[in-house]
Amino acid sequence: MTGRNGRCTAADGGSAAARGWASLPVAACLVDGEGRVIEMTSKAEELLGVSRRRLAGRPLGARLVTDPPLGELLARAGREGGDLVLHDVDATLPTGQGLSLDMHIAPDPEQGEIAVVLIPRDVAERIDRSRAARSLARSAIGMAAMLAHEIRNPLAGISGAAQLLAMGGDGEDRSLIRLILDEVRRIQDLVDQVDEFGDLRPPKREPVNIHDVLEHVRRSARISYAAHVEIGDEYDPSLPPVLGDHEQLVQVFTNLVRNAAEAAPARDGRILLRSYYERQLIVPGGDGRRLVLPIHVEVIDNGPGINPEIVDRVFEPFVSGREAGSGLGLALASKIVAAHDGAIEVESRPGRTVFRVSLPRADG
Repeated sequence: MTGRNGRCTAADGGSAAARGWASLPVAACLVDGEGRVIEMTSKAEELLGVSRRRLAGRPLGARLVTDPPLGELLARAGREGGDLVLHDVDATLPTGQGLSLDMHIAPDPEQGEIAVVLIPRDVAERIDRSRAARSLARSAIGMAAMLAHEIRNPLAGISGAAQLLAMGGDGEDRSLIRLILDEVRRIQDLVDQVDEFGDLRPPKREPVNIHDVLEHVRRSARISYAAHVEIGDEYDPSLPPVLGDHEQLVQVFTNLVRNAAEAAPARDGRILLRSYYERQLIVPGGDGRRLVLPIHVEVIDNGPGINPEIVDRVFEPFVSGREAGSGLGLALASKIVAAHDGAIEVESRPGRTVFRVSLPRADG
């Protein structure tokens, strides 16, 4: 079965184009000018509770009743010739199930088709929570910088005194002194992280190949903290450059990969670095702008998952799921992503945790 311009419809299911559309990681439908379904993703099948084969050629508005009506929204997007973004749209399925959605309607006048992206509010709320966490992180920056400064000086004195004692000590004394020095070094590492978290310098933003960043992080990880873990990749080679600071983005993904390596099991531990392009994510900027974040990178591990009691707070400073964790790595990553006008979110269940970073294109 073919649609307009010879495109294979979802009912065909056999073409590479149809299979590629179906595998997109969002709930999205492609409809014609009359609102009839041409293709839809697997995520859309799950959300709407119907297969693409059954819905192909039928009006999407008959399956998804929205307020305002979907037909009116499609017509408006067609008339205005630009993307239409709506928040908190009430929708109902034929089963009577109610949904609250964010919707992104993107017409393609040349093809006479319209892409309809459906974002359940639970997904949108995860992004909202991550933005709230970033706000909390910013409020903690001043305290972090002050603590780092105040702790560093007495710590140096303790370390110097312990080293002097080690010169004249022996036996049990030396053992205790080594313990003191080990603990001092551990506190110094924590202070360094706090100091880094308090760094207020803005990113030096320029076009960056995100895959160069990821490969830099992967090479470093393989010879150090992630030597026990298999690190695979699923890159979209056609991704355009992101607008960012190369070194700061290396810091973001180093923190995420290190976090994944520590969570992955010692045996058969796996991390997947995945990149893809999807323009459906639009978030409000701090200055009232709409920020389009089409470039997405996921760091996926097969660890036990994040404790449900803290999963909504993992980007807050000093919140950690590990007994010895400082709780600053993810907060720092969130802070840097926020400075890049990006978004970071997490999904976690036993056996699969996904940290997703969304960034703007360099060409806007």
